[in-house]
Amino acid sequence: MSMVSEEIIFADQALLPDGWAKNVAVTVGIDGRISSIERDAAPSGTRRAILLAAPSNLHSHAFQRSMAGMSERRGAEARDSFWTWRQIMFRFLDVLRPEDVEAIAAFVQMEMLEAGYAAVGEFHYLHHQPGGAPYDNLAELSDRIMAAASTTGIGLTHLPVHYQFGGCDKRALAPGQIRFGNDIERFQNLHEMASKAHQNLPDDAVIGVAPHSLRAVDEAGLAAAVALAGERPLHMHLAEQVAEVEEVEQAKGKRPVEWLLENHDVSPNWCLIHCTQMTPEETIGLAKTGAVAGLCPITESSLGDGIFDGVRYLENEGRIGIGSDSNIRISLSEELRTLEYSQRLRDRCRASVATPEKSTGRVLFDAVAQGGAQAIGRDAGSLQTGKQADLLALDGRSIDLEGREGDEILDAYIFAGDDRMVTDVWSAGRHVVSGGNHVKGDAIRARYRSTMAALRDRL
Repeated sequence: MSMVSEEIIFADQALLPDGWAKNVAVTVGIDGRISSIERDAAPSGTRRAILLAAPSNLHSHAFQRSMAGMSERRGAEARDSFWTWRQIMFRFLDVLRPEDVEAIAAFVQMEMLEAGYAAVGEFHYLHHQPGGAPYDNLAELSDRIMAAASTTGIGLTHLPVHYQFGGCDKRALAPGQIRFGNDIERFQNLHEMASKAHQNLPDDAVIGVAPHSLRAVDEAGLAAAVALAGERPLHMHLAEQVAEVEEVEQAKGKRPVEWLLENHDVSPNWCLIHCTQMTPEETIGLAKTGAVAGLCPITESSLGDGIFDGVRYLENEGRIGIGSDSNIRISLSEELRTLEYSQRLRDRCRASVATPEKSTGRVLFDAVAQGGAQAIGRDAGSLQTGKQADLLALDGRSIDLEGREGDEILDAYIFAGDDRMVTDVWSAGRHVVSGGNHVKGDAIRARYRSTMAALRDRL
């Protein structure tokens, strides 16, 4: 789904880099970029009430969407946790086939687009067959993610994951993890094969590298991944769980963020996922690098990870973006609401990130639009001439948006509304959502239903 037609989109209100403007005409060229923006324009073309830059979803494990609702029972352990949830995920992996991965990924990408995301960073660590044997095509499952993106039209930054060990002690991968694992040489070969397949996607597609975590790669593996990434996006889980922090500290003598900042040149092409277990000093140190903190508030709430220190991070000019991670609930507005409410609950305050100039919703939306694009290497994140046309239209007839102007639009969307307010999404000029529905939604949903029925029979 790569065809882009020149299109003029007229908005009653649009959020431009210098603030809100009325009667804005945005022209999208056939290259998928914004070719012109006219203020105080006469109505023409595709008319919408409210136009925004569509954010990127910077962190997804697509296959986990099919587990939604399956992990809310307590196991034999006295206290359920991330680690017990992970065992459920490992068992589920044993039944997934390549065609399942593609169907699930297409459904997830469709849901993301309908929620208002224009692009996704797919943190892809499912590489091999059940039992761990490679497919004849080492990048078979990466190819399936790309095939899904071709179907849905989402902007894809593919992030093949390097995963070596079951922990900092370099223990062997457990049966549930065996589908993830590669030594350094095989991962480099896998990445090369995925990169060749990636060339078949539209020009806005990107490929990066993702060393899974400090638990799952050794120092040589991390160094190899950093070298392979170069200036491309480099993503890594970091400081998500208390037990993870303790394991890294015992093995390396430093907490994860502390160790990383001392041993690597963390820079703006890095995206560190979660970071819910940071000291104030680590929070400030990471913010100063210019790297993006990849936040997944719904998943972090679901797994009991903890609360990211968002107020301190933003006060120190840190950059943030939003991801849907486990995909049990794909909702852009709810991710932002959950992030803000977590800060309020921790600090017993209101409007925690608002400034005298910008409302809470405006601060959050601007931050994740710009930070998400940076994290996945996408030339988007704002309505500017020359940027990729990642666009999001909201329904001005919605009860909670009717009569709203300026920042109140974003506050009402995030705190009073939901993603049903999204009417249209363009991804690099591809008009993939219209009237709130993906243009190929019926076929994608039908395939997903069939896939889930087959999976239930195998579980």
